[in-house]
Amino acid sequence: MDNRPVGFFDSGLGGLNSIPYLNKLLPEEKVIYFGDTARTPYGSKAISTIKSFSIQIADFLVKNNVKMIVIACNTVSSTCVEMLQERYPDIPVVGIIEPAARAISRKCSVQNKIGIIGTKVTIQSGAYKKLIRRYNRDLQIFETACPAFVPLIEEGIVHNDIMDLTIRYYMDDFVLRDRLDTIVLGCTHYPLIRSNIERLYPDLQIINPSEEIVYRIKEILEEKDMLAGESDTENIFYASDLSENFINMINTIFKGVDMHVEFKNLEPDSV
Repeated sequence: MDNRPVGFFDSGLGGLNSIPYLNKLLPEEKVIYFGDTARTPYGSKAISTIKSFSIQIADFLVKNNVKMIVIACNTVSSTCVEMLQERYPDIPVVGIIEPAARAISRKCSVQNKIGIIGTKVTIQSGAYKKLIRRYNRDLQIFETACPAFVPLIEEGIVHNDIMDLTIRYYMDDFVLRDRLDTIVLGCTHYPLIRSNIERLYPDLQIINPSEEIVYRIKEILEEKDMLAGESDTENIFYASDLSENFINMINTIFKGVDMHVEFKNLEPDSV
């Protein structure tokens, strides 16, 4: 038994979408979450910058005695997993893309036409194609970047015509041209517009990596005998900018859950 918290981090509020799945599958586990809301989005930043930010956040989580680091961000997962695993050899570090690739290979066949949507960095990295083909080289995979989604979601512009028009701008030709039947939400922010996508493209199968990563977390904790027992520890949510949208999202997703929300400046000398 190991009652230390599981550390999650993301470039903003998107990684919060994984926590309810963890609560359902492993209700005894507690979380320390860090959302880098002051510096979001990461998806258009230089890889060197993303790596620097990721080290700052992961160091902060390690200093808070987490038993695992979960990279609940596709952009960071596509660029930083191996680096962070080497930096913290005694702590399991899991990214979101590899568990999603396993799920895609399990749920899809060669008849499917699979579209990956994500940030510029995620798509340019080719991480999804590389990892999916590790499990099934014959799957048909198509990709497109949707860089405007994250800023709109972070601003709370979700259930309205602006978001619908933006989704159609990126996805209409993509879905039609490649005759897609499956879409992978290759950014942890995108589950927040899942209902929009389902309404606009009702025939698409949607795969959500924010859910798939939780099954991998369970596997690792079981393998290492690190599952938590009952405790009165609360969930802690840190953000580099306690925006109104971040607070509203936490209150919406975790209504009635015991938690603590706090601002944390992650300048190098304050980690």
